[in-house]
Amino acid sequence: MLPLQSQRLELNDGGLVELRLGWIAAEVQDFLFARLERELDWAQRPILIAGREVLQPRLTAWYGDPGAAYSYSGRSLEPRSWHPCLAELRSRLEAETSHRFNSVLTNLYRDGEDSMGFHADKEAELGRNPAIASVSLGATRRFVMRHRKKSVTQRVEFELPSGSLLLMTGTTQHFWRHSVPKTRHPVGPRINLTYRLILPHSDPPCP
Repeated sequence: MLPLQSQRLELNDGGLVELRLGWIAAEVQDFLFARLERELDWAQRPILIAGREVLQPRLTAWYGDPGAAYSYSGRSLEPRSWHPCLAELRSRLEAETSHRFNSVLTNLYRDGEDSMGFHADKEAELGRNPAIASVSLGATRRFVMRHRKKSVTQRVEFELPSGSLLLMTGTTQHFWRHSVPKTRHPVGPRINLTYRLILPHSDPPCP
C-alpha cells in the first residue's frame, strides 16, 4: 500500500531525505505504540558530553542481530534480541527501501522536555554514508536539520507525525546534523525507531 503522502528532498553535498506519511496505517498506530511502550527495555541511560557524564533527555533501548554492538557518546551498547514488532517493521523496511538493517535504536520522548541535540549518525561501525530509517509513533515532534558548515544556509524542518517514515541516505550523515528540539507546547509521548546497519569490525591490515 502506498503512503498517503511522500516528500523527497535533495540536500546540499549529496544528502537525500524522503518523508513518507501514513507509512504505518492509522488503525494500528495506537496498538503498536502501546505495545512497544509497555514491552521494550526502556531506561534513561548516561552519556558523555564534553567529558562530563549526563543522563540522556529521553529513554532508549537497543535491539538487533547478535554482534550488532553500537558505540556513541561514550557508551557501548550490546543489542537485545529482536522484539517481534521491531523485527516485522525491519522486514517491511528492507523490502520497501532496498536497504539492509540489522539493528534499531529506540527512543521514547515522554513529553516536550525530552529531546535530541544536534548530531549525525556517523560512528565508524555505520560506514561513511549510512542509510537511517526513522519511524515515528505517538505525538508529532519537530525534526530540524542543518549543514555542518555554517556557511551553508540551507535549513530543513519536518513535522514527524505518528505513522511516518523518514529515510536519510546519500551523504546526509556526513554533511548534515539533525535534532528533535524541546518544545514548551503541551505534547504527549512519542516513540521513534531508528533502523540502521552495523558493519562488522575488521582487523587492521598486516604491515
